[in-house]
Amino acid sequence: MRFQHDQNIAIRYRGFLLLQQPNQTWLVRPERSPMKLLPFRTTKCSLAEAKKILLKKLTHETDASQAA
Repeated sequence: MRFQHDQNIAIRYRGFLLLQQPNQTWLVRPERSPMKLLPFRTTKCSLAEAKKILLKKLTHETDASQAA
């Protein structure tokens, strides 16, 4: 008989929560409001890659707000 342990991994990073999903993707959402960036899901990737995706989105958001 085999037991599965559902472990929820939640990482705080630069004001966001990175929540690992059972299918090895990451749900990224802001810790607080107002939201600078809407919640999103990554493709199947590592934690380091999820952080890179978040940083890229934050950089893009900052660039867009400065252009306005």
